[in-house]
Amino acid sequence: MLELRGLTKQFGGVTAVDSLDMDISAGELVGLIGPNGAGKTTVFNLVTGFARPSKGTVVFNGRNLTGMSTHSVAKVGLARTFQMSNVFRSLTVIENVIAGAHLDARISFWESLFHTPSAQRKSSRVRAQAEEILEFVGLQESRDTPAAVLPHGHKRTLGIAVALAARPQLLLLDEPLSGMNAQEVDQAMALIRKIWESGITILLIEHNMRAAMALSQRITVLEMGKKIAEGTPAEIKANDRVIQAYLGAKGRAARVD
Repeated sequence: MLELRGLTKQFGGVTAVDSLDMDISAGELVGLIGPNGAGKTTVFNLVTGFARPSKGTVVFNGRNLTGMSTHSVAKVGLARTFQMSNVFRSLTVIENVIAGAHLDARISFWESLFHTPSAQRKSSRVRAQAEEILEFVGLQESRDTPAAVLPHGHKRTLGIAVALAARPQLLLLDEPLSGMNAQEVDQAMALIRKIWESGITILLIEHNMRAAMALSQRITVLEMGKKIAEGTPAEIKANDRVIQAYLGAKGRAARVD
């Protein structure tokens, strides 16, 4: 589904991503991990059009997306969340999800301007879709709540709901468990599994190593922009190079569990 070949991003004299080769097949849940500054979010930015690669290619379902705009990338079936909650704080929960569905709605300017029957039918369909997504992620009871007053965990869930509204084939989750307490982490992990089991392929960045290992079928590890390991969670946990990257001089005394 996704093929990255020689993907490189340089910022001045700093190479944030260095000649990355990576593949994701349809139906997988793949983790992308690494210490702070390893280049993980930059990879997401390159894949989704928020940054242009210095070299290399991004191919999705056989289509070269390299250098395409974020809007164009979203249209072909990729959606993402961000490290920081990026919901519209002044809008209600359901209004946020409706806004996220605008790509799929295909309501033209003239249809919207004149409130045509076609536009009304499409708007009704989008609202019904938003209601289904809120039910799916467990936010139905908060549908009319302003996003600004949601608890942190619910804001993170709303960000995922907004991404789902674009009906992605591949969902990129950037630290979806960030800042959550233990109960919220368990709930979010259950939701991620539910999304994956529904047929959506997932690429996950997560600093919570226990969660990343429990969720991912395969894991790619970056350090200073370079891929240093790739394999199953069990293989990654036993990899000395990965342990050294995370723990430095502590070495094997404190393994990645």
